[in-house]
Amino acid sequence: MATVTTVNVKLSRSNRIYRSSEPVEGKIVIKSATSISHQPIRLSVNGSVNLQVRGGSAGVIESFYGVIKPIQIVKKTIEVRSSGKIPPGTTEIPFSLNLREPGESIVEKFYETFHGTNINIQYLLTADIPRGYLHKPLSATMEFIIESGRVDLPERPIPPEMVIFYITQDTQRHPLLPEIKTGGFRVTGKLATQCSLQDPLSGELTVEASSVPITSIDIHLLRVESIIVGERIVTETSLIQSTQVLTMTILLVVISKCFANQDHVQIADGDVCRNMSLPIYVLLPRLLMCPSVFAGPFSVEFKVCITISFKSKLAKAQPKSDPTAPRLWMALERLPLELVRTKRDQFSC
Repeated sequence: MATVTTVNVKLSRSNRIYRSSEPVEGKIVIKSATSISHQPIRLSVNGSVNLQVRGGSAGVIESFYGVIKPIQIVKKTIEVRSSGKIPPGTTEIPFSLNLREPGESIVEKFYETFHGTNINIQYLLTADIPRGYLHKPLSATMEFIIESGRVDLPERPIPPEMVIFYITQDTQRHPLLPEIKTGGFRVTGKLATQCSLQDPLSGELTVEASSVPITSIDIHLLRVESIIVGERIVTETSLIQSTQVLTMTILLVVISKCFANQDHVQIADGDVCRNMSLPIYVLLPRLLMCPSVFAGPFSVEFKVCITISFKSKLAKAQPKSDPTAPRLWMALERLPLELVRTKRDQFSC
């Protein structure tokens, strides 16, 4: 029966968050029932922007699929132990790896970690233990998270930049049900369209008038990923998170739920009282969002979509798919959202 040897990479920080100017430290943990011989043990770091254009996206022909080369941010290897033997039991090999050396010129910017639909910015550590021709090599990989360093970061925007909006039957670019169009409605509010990643998306909303009862008001976070492919720009918008706007009586209960479950938080249901100011408070999911990026071959932007759903028998008969797609019983408003990393966001380790 073959003995099992395991290799793991453990980082010094439990949240795995580092800045590009800091050394990434940790240890390689090897567990084996017997001693094993090995060649030089190496640790590699690989950071890249991986771009994907799915066949048919935004009219791009199928032949474009998969031909976009990753953008290399960092790639280096260090030796952490020379050839020798690892004794039985648990062996820990400490390491410290600089992502960039002082004064070293970098070809590509250290973009923050981001996992999107077509754009992924990822940093990986890989430990390799070669054992010669007669034995299978051992390896382990661990992802760590890069956040922007303090240099040149702005201070926290105080107060956040607020944008006033209003939603009526006349601001809609898609058809509405006759009873909604003729009866009319007016919803006003303000929203912070520039905010720090550590702060909640905040604002307020007021339903001033509506002839048709409202079933719900939802706040959707959207990411807009754009990639340059040849002479084309392929843009895809996808949903990150949805939150319903809620009445004041259950606001405190909802805020506590925000911290417990960030994927979807139900904040309000049913018709909304007229002329009551309703708070907007949405926490931002870390790995699904990053500072707004405008690079040469790609960009990552964000938007906020406010949807108002009116009572309609037609809505119950229609299947739910994209919650931000125009519907006869819905009113929509989209606002740009600029996300920034500030100096006060740093060192939350």
